[in-house]
Amino acid sequence: MVKENEVAAMEIEVPKPNNSDQINPRYSINVLQLLKSAQMQHGLRHGDYARYRRYCTARLRRLYKSLKFTHGRGKYTRRAMNESTVTEVRYLHLVLYTAERAWSHAMEKRQLLDGPNAKQRIYLIGRLRKAVKWADLFSRLCATKGDSRTSLEAEAYASCMNGLLLFEQDRNWDTALKNFISARAVYEELGKYGDLENQVLCRERVEELEPSIRYCRHKIGESNLKTSELLQIGEMEGPALDLFKAKLEAAMAEARSQQAASLTEFHWLGHRFPISNAKTRVAILKAQELEKDLHGPAADSLSAEKKLAVFDKIYIAYQEARSFIRSDLASAGNADSVKDDLNGLDKAVGAVLGQRTIERNQLLVSIAKSKLARRREDKNEKVAKPEELVRLYDLLLQNTADLSDLVSSGRDRKPEEVAFSEDCVLRSMAFRAQRCFYLAKSYSSAGKRTEAYALYCHARSLAENALKKFQTMMDTDEAMTKELETLYNECRANSCIEHATGIMEDEKAPENLSKKISTISLSGVDKKVEKFLVEKLDVYESAVGESNVKSVPRIGVFPPAFQSTPRNPIVLDLAYNCIDFPSLENRMKKDRKGFISRLWR
Repeated sequence: MVKENEVAAMEIEVPKPNNSDQINPRYSINVLQLLKSAQMQHGLRHGDYARYRRYCTARLRRLYKSLKFTHGRGKYTRRAMNESTVTEVRYLHLVLYTAERAWSHAMEKRQLLDGPNAKQRIYLIGRLRKAVKWADLFSRLCATKGDSRTSLEAEAYASCMNGLLLFEQDRNWDTALKNFISARAVYEELGKYGDLENQVLCRERVEELEPSIRYCRHKIGESNLKTSELLQIGEMEGPALDLFKAKLEAAMAEARSQQAASLTEFHWLGHRFPISNAKTRVAILKAQELEKDLHGPAADSLSAEKKLAVFDKIYIAYQEARSFIRSDLASAGNADSVKDDLNGLDKAVGAVLGQRTIERNQLLVSIAKSKLARRREDKNEKVAKPEELVRLYDLLLQNTADLSDLVSSGRDRKPEEVAFSEDCVLRSMAFRAQRCFYLAKSYSSAGKRTEAYALYCHARSLAENALKKFQTMMDTDEAMTKELETLYNECRANSCIEHATGIMEDEKAPENLSKKISTISLSGVDKKVEKFLVEKLDVYESAVGESNVKSVPRIGVFPPAFQSTPRNPIVLDLAYNCIDFPSLENRMKKDRKGFISRLWR
């Protein structure tokens, strides 16, 4: 597949023959399509820059050998690459893949776990400089050796590389902006021509360049971008955006470290716990910023998948904070006051983490409910079952019990903690009622009417008790109250349906039994037995049955019935022990005694 794309991208434009074109042939390379196919097939689909760099190295080795453009055998002898050297299109590929190898090496260093240190960043910038050098050479060679489209694409490629270098160096933002705008203008113009695939690739490239342009304008001061808008830009995908994401994450981490200096206390249920460790402050501040995305005005516009991703980030941030707190607790020594503050802070962070876990599971419940409601409409989507909701409500009950135990574990409890524990108890009642409702649904789908009716009645009584207690609270949770009212009505309706369905099945039971008995004969053979497919191959009849009726296909008898087969008779010699045989001692050979008899043995 790669070779086919490369061959297609290496097509030489053959215009009308004249003397100037024969002396200086014009080569055609679809740069964007060539690089996109190579990147997607060799690691960048999953952000694996090391694999892509290895591919570029192997590709360069093949090109050097096929062109016989090696740099000596023992001692390295540099060979110049200029206009006179380029005698075919593969020399242009050499320059392009060398630039790609240097760029992928720089991006590989950028993706280190803890970020590049000072020495690694110097090396990273050096690799980007080398990528810019080879990209400029590629642009100059294509300007003289390539056709007009190849020259434009090479110029846009070089502009992108120059912009990325300045972007990483955090300087000359106006020059970086000019480079990005120049590349965008070229891709916008190229996207108007060519086949459909090329137009799509050019539009994607324009979309990938847009965030970098906006960020450069923000740094210059021409744009008033907010932090939330920058984060939305950072959620976009694409290889060209990885450097932008790394830069944005570094800027956000620096801003958090500056804001964390003002976060000296953690407030929770009337308690104030001091935060002395700077790393703990940064982790808690990161989690609180992510919580604003979930509970802010823009939360309704977020999809369920994005909300789940935000919950995962919050979980990671709070877990980091707890690890820092526990390491401080281990090194606290014998200072009782410091230990009490750290224990209280750990308890408070654990309680907030438990609340976010409950919210995440409630989001999963809402997703499962929506799938269960539309499972008959969309056949391509994965079918949700009531058992999945039962499992999720089991998790919610366990999470609520753990959170209630954690809050009520202290000795001197404040009124806020008591009220929070009572709220946990009420929520567990509501979760228990909903769990019972979906458990009844699972029994109903299995055809167990009696069990389903009893569970629906029990769920209705649980929902009624929880609803009464929620209505007596001062701060009533309107969403939970409405949900319980809906649950109460659905329990009542479904219990009536199950009751009626059970009665109808009981009424039809004798009739069904009589039908089954009427087909039984004393000989053990049914009066009307439908033949199997293997017995009526000469007749064109379906052995599967209608699509709307659940019936067992009658193709053949399986497992096959036993058949009697003839075999040799079994002879049992029972008279052997009752026969007296004659003595044969007189006919047996007798032993001879004596010296001579021994010699003749």
